[in-house]
Amino acid sequence: MALPDPTFPPLLSGHRIEAGKDVFRAACAGARTGSYGAGDLLWSRGTKDVAMALVLEPEVPATRTQEMLFLAMVATADALGAITPPETALTYEWPVTLRVNGAAVGGVRFAQSVERDEHDSPLWLVVGIEMRLAPIAGPVEPGDMPDRTSLVDEGAVDLDRTQVLESLARHLLTWIHTWDVDGFAPVLQNWLFRADGYGKRHSVDTPDGVEEGTFLGLDEEGNLLLKRDAQAGGQTVALRLRDHLPPEPMEVAAR
Repeated sequence: MALPDPTFPPLLSGHRIEAGKDVFRAACAGARTGSYGAGDLLWSRGTKDVAMALVLEPEVPATRTQEMLFLAMVATADALGAITPPETALTYEWPVTLRVNGAAVGGVRFAQSVERDEHDSPLWLVVGIEMRLAPIAGPVEPGDMPDRTSLVDEGAVDLDRTQVLESLARHLLTWIHTWDVDGFAPVLQNWLFRADGYGKRHSVDTPDGVEEGTFLGLDEEGNLLLKRDAQAGGQTVALRLRDHLPPEPMEVAAR
């Protein structure tokens, strides 16, 4: 039996994308040509994974738009928290990985126009959310991939694509409103609350090798602040967000 299409809040316009298509790429292409604008939400009809992408037209400088990455992660955790079993542990791995009970279940994606308006705001921005809903296909035994999981594998056996998409849309709008009124501070506070390694010894793979130290938090641009151990100099370094974002094959600029 086919799943019903999701119902979204009035501020959002839903657009179905066939299963197997890259929803995020479709949203970026449509935003670039003007086919999609602020409030257009593209979603995949696939039932084994959840994929959605929201087009925005931010009225903030390009130096602030990466805040949407962390807003999307916070909204996703709240959305899943409302519909998954209460014992489910929802966390983030900087910069864009979503984890359930310690294993990666998906992540967020981010792109923005290289063109700016007179206020240095990008003409468009797309934030995407992707998660595995059904168990990973293939001859996989429990424990074979301890670093990857799905929502069903973690106990959310009654969830379907439509339920997850509807919850994501509601919580995204709630957090966008909070961000619009109160700025980035509440987003950052809630992100750090669920951030893997925050306040503890942490390691991050970088192009120059592994950086280790105490995870102090994030700066205003989403860069990770890491205090090196005393034997390594003891200084605080900022690992740049844009150096750790997955490359997107689109005409975009991640700042």
